Amino acid sequence: MTTEARAWWRDPALGARRELTLPTGTVAVSETGSGEPIVFVHGLLVNANLWRLVVPGLADRFRCLTLDLPFGAHAGSVPDADLTPPGLAALVVAALEALDRGPVTLVGNDTGGAVCQLVAVSRPDLVARLVLTSCDAYDNFPPKAFGYLKPVAAVPGGLAALLTALRLPALRRLPIAFGRLSRRTVPRKVSDTYVLPACVGRDVRADLRRVLRGVDRRHTLEAARRFGGFTRPVLIAWSADDVFFPAGHAERLAADFPDATLTWIPGARTFSAEDAPEALAASIAAFVGDNPVVDNPVVETPAR
Repeated sequence: MTTEARAWWRDPALGARRELTLPTGTVAVSETGSGEPIVFVHGLLVNANLWRLVVPGLADRFRCLTLDLPFGAHAGSVPDADLTPPGLAALVVAALEALDRGPVTLVGNDTGGAVCQLVAVSRPDLVARLVLTSCDAYDNFPPKAFGYLKPVAAVPGGLAALLTALRLPALRRLPIAFGRLSRRTVPRKVSDTYVLPACVGRDVRADLRRVLRGVDRRHTLEAARRFGGFTRPVLIAWSADDVFFPAGHAERLAADFPDATLTWIPGARTFSAEDAPEALAASIAAFVGDNPVVDNPVVETPAR
């Protein structure tokens, strides 16, 4: 298999893949199953493959849609898109509108969880339920351990050098790379799709650089001021052994959203979709089943 083919591979378990044509570019989506729609949003330097072990546990009851967002492990750039956090939220909103599935259950992890928070407070009409797995929130955007990525992105050639080093699978397990994001080693076939796209695609690397430059805690803090206006059900499905996203933030999120439930995913680090996919899928399925869609008016709370 060529380097390019390894970079763009997606697990067949995610379903049929197609491109959504949006005002500022295209975003790929994979879809499988039938029933109420669940849309999955990944984080930085991963892609839809993150959810490959979770989707099979839900696709027998739900329509599972996994987005490939321009977080540096995507196929095809979006040079005209605003890739600041609000711009990324607008991109997800445009994707949800293009999917035209009605209000969806929106699931986010890592950086994608921060984006989902922005989507929920800006377009609550599109979100029937919100699921936040371990993710950036409040003043933890980005986590301190990955703060080095912003200055690396600002140095000419910095990202290219870092990603070239990560071509070596052994280096991907370093603590400053993917090493502490999961207990289980991510299979090379999957981690290749995380690292290689920005190695072989200058335009993909340019998108990643723009995303990194825009990451700033002011966006998550601003979203948090509006959590009280999102009255739809929220599940905080936090990894019990996370080393980047504090347990206190899970508890704070559960307190700040008006209708929130907190559950812990045992034995998992940030990538609970890798470490405990069955437990995560079961938690999501139970949450959706326990919270049927009703005519629940959303009243937005103005930012203070």
